Amino acid sequence: MPILYLVAGARPNFMKIAPIVRALQAHGGLEYKIIHTGQHYDREMNDVFFEELGIPAPDVFMGAGGGSHARQTAKIMTAFEELCEAGKPDAVLVVGDVNSTLACSIVAKKLHIPVAHVEAGLRSGDLSMPEEINRLVTDSISDWFFVTEPSGVAHLRREGKPDSAIRHVGHVMVDNLLYQAAKLAQTGGEFETSGFKRRHARYGVVTLHRPSNVDNPDMMARIGGALTDIAADLPLIFPVHPRTRANLARFGVDLGPNVELLGPQAYMAFLDLWKDAVVVLTDSGGLQEETTALGVPCVTIRENTERPITVEEGTNVLAGTDPARIVAETRRIMRGEGKAGRRPSLWDGRAAERIVDILAKELELPS
Repeated sequence: MPILYLVAGARPNFMKIAPIVRALQAHGGLEYKIIHTGQHYDREMNDVFFEELGIPAPDVFMGAGGGSHARQTAKIMTAFEELCEAGKPDAVLVVGDVNSTLACSIVAKKLHIPVAHVEAGLRSGDLSMPEEINRLVTDSISDWFFVTEPSGVAHLRREGKPDSAIRHVGHVMVDNLLYQAAKLAQTGGEFETSGFKRRHARYGVVTLHRPSNVDNPDMMARIGGALTDIAADLPLIFPVHPRTRANLARFGVDLGPNVELLGPQAYMAFLDLWKDAVVVLTDSGGLQEETTALGVPCVTIRENTERPITVEEGTNVLAGTDPARIVAETRRIMRGEGKAGRRPSLWDGRAAERIVDILAKELELPS
C-alpha cells in the first residue's frame, strides 16, 4: 500500500494536518506517517494536545529546529533526506508556509518524490515576509496544489501551473476549527480566560507577532497607542507571544490597565476566548480565516494579506498599521457597523476529505 508522509513543523501545522489524518483514517486506503520536523519546540504539544485534535502523536520527531532561517532549513533538509531515503514514501504532503514546508518540499522533489502542497497559491506580494518566499519556492516545485480560495487558483495559473494540478478544495484549517468548535460546544470547559469572560460581557482579543510590527520600537509604540485608545472603551485581552512580550518591556510600551496580558494559550482555550469577542485585532494569517469562518469581526494590523477572500467575502478589515485607522475600524465594529461577511465557498469542514480522495486517485488507489 502506498505511503504518504505528512510534514508539520510547528503547532499551527498540526491544526492543518489533523483533518487530513482523520480523513485518511476514514478512507483506509493509504498508509501515512506524521513527521514532526521539530522546527518549533512547544511545551503545549503533549499527549492532551494530540488527543484534542483526534489524531495520534507524530511517528517521527526529527528535532531539527533552532538557529537562523538558513541553519534551521539546512538541518531540516538533512534530517528529512535521511528519513525519505530510508522510508521511501510514495508522496510527501506539506502544509502552509513555514521553513519545514520549504525544506521538505525541496528534499522530496530532488529525490523524485511527488509533493502535495496544502494552502497552495496564497500570495501577499511582500517579499520581506519569509513566509512569502517559502510559499513561492514550494509552489514552484510542487506536483499537486490544494487551494483554499479563488485568488490562489489565479496566482498559480499566472505562474504557469496546469489546471489539472490545481484543486480548489476548501480549507483544512476551517475543517479543524469546525471540529474543535463542535467539541467545545459539547464539553465546555474552564480555562485561564474564563474569569475574564465572566467579568466582561463585551471584550476584544489581540494577537501580534509579526517582526515588522513587534521588532520595531516606533511601530510597536504606535500600535500600542491604538490598543490603549481602544481599551478605554472596550476591555482587551492579549495572549502575548514571547518575543512580543520581551519587546513591550524593552521598548517601554505600556498598554495600560484595560489591556490584560497573559501567556500563549492552548488551541481550545484560545478558541473559547476569541469566538465570543466583539472584535479580534491581529496580524496573524490563520486567525483572519478562522474569524471569517465563525463570523467574528477581525481587524488585521498589516498592510497586505495573502488571504484576500477574508476581506472580499468575510468579516476581515485590512486596517494597515496607522493607529487612527486601526482605532476607527475597531470603533465602527463596536458600534455594530462592521461587515456582516459570510463563510466562503467550500469552507464547509470537508476539505480534507476532498484532498484524500484526490490523492487516492492520483496514487491509483480505490476510492
